[in-house]
Amino acid sequence: MPRTAPHALRRRLLLGMAGGPTLLLAPRAGLAQPRPGRLLVLVELKGANDGLNTVVPYADAHYYALRPRIAIRPEDVLALSPTTGLHPALAPLLPVWRAGELAIVEGVGYPQPNLSHFRSIEIWDTASSAQEVLQEGWLTRAFVARPVPDGYLADGVAVGGTDLGPLAGAPRGVALADPEQFLRQARLIDGERGTPARNAALRHILQVEANIAGAAARLNAHHVFRTAFPAGPFGAQVRTAAQVAANPAGVAAIRLSLGGFDTHQNQPGIHANLLRQLGEGLAALKGALEEIGRWDDALIMTYAEFGRRPRENQSMGTDHGTAAPHFVMGGRVRGGLAGAPPRLDRLDTGGNLSHAVDFRALYATVLERWWQVPSAPVLGGRFAPLDLLRG
Repeated sequence: MPRTAPHALRRRLLLGMAGGPTLLLAPRAGLAQPRPGRLLVLVELKGANDGLNTVVPYADAHYYALRPRIAIRPEDVLALSPTTGLHPALAPLLPVWRAGELAIVEGVGYPQPNLSHFRSIEIWDTASSAQEVLQEGWLTRAFVARPVPDGYLADGVAVGGTDLGPLAGAPRGVALADPEQFLRQARLIDGERGTPARNAALRHILQVEANIAGAAARLNAHHVFRTAFPAGPFGAQVRTAAQVAANPAGVAAIRLSLGGFDTHQNQPGIHANLLRQLGEGLAALKGALEEIGRWDDALIMTYAEFGRRPRENQSMGTDHGTAAPHFVMGGRVRGGLAGAPPRLDRLDTGGNLSHAVDFRALYATVLERWWQVPSAPVLGGRFAPLDLLRG
């Protein structure tokens, strides 16, 4: 092995977890808390999911006129109502739907939408308007307004990426870029701790590594699940989220991400594979949460920077669009269709959909109905919560 390999290993570890040493902070006494035990799991559909081929308006002739090659055929749709159905790859979510624990909010977006990936996801992560730039994630502001319970290992964990997204700026936010590699490498460090450090810089690196290894051990509940998790990177994220959720001294929020939704070309096969991963992953997460008795105390919500354009392009794909549907799941969710179905006969001047639900109304639902946290100071204004939760 090259002489520089151990140093490269340490650099990868340090990048694998942003803010790892903050997990060793002492509990904070005397601070107000949100309702204890309630977990939020956000799932980012990175690249912007095509909502029309996810939640399919299969009774609308305009849908098939706009998408003569890539539309989901009526006979393939998983019907939810006489007009609306799911992509067939989302079959694993049908039991959740039938149990009344899956809500589908149609037409989610915001005024004056920005079609840049970077800027639009920044708007979603910070809950800003299209005209303002905020530095802190919306969850970070929520936890400032009402800190998480004493003794939690962290405010939140972002799994599967180096950015914290809605946890940006959180002093107790953790980013696990590669959870499996992180845990493996953290265990490897145990073998190096006994090596005398030759200088102060090396001693500092080894101390940081020790903190990261300790943080990994504390985040992982080491629960042996009966639930089968899907293979692949997203399945690994779901398994990591389940381990964190199983930890009694856990976190208030977990963010997962599934990438690849920027389907400008050859969309049908790519999109079907992504939705299969999403459906299998969410179904496994439900099974794991039920197994540890946390399904009723968990709220799962998808989000993305925007949707896709209603009209297919020349490359068998879709370009950047605006409004899209999103999923809300959990044991306390009031299942069904919410929001408003897409009006494909009333596209805007850019050929895109107008939004029916401001995404900040979803956040207000989380803050007020799930955590009992006043939403207006966090969101910079009043957005009426949606009627998606039972108790």
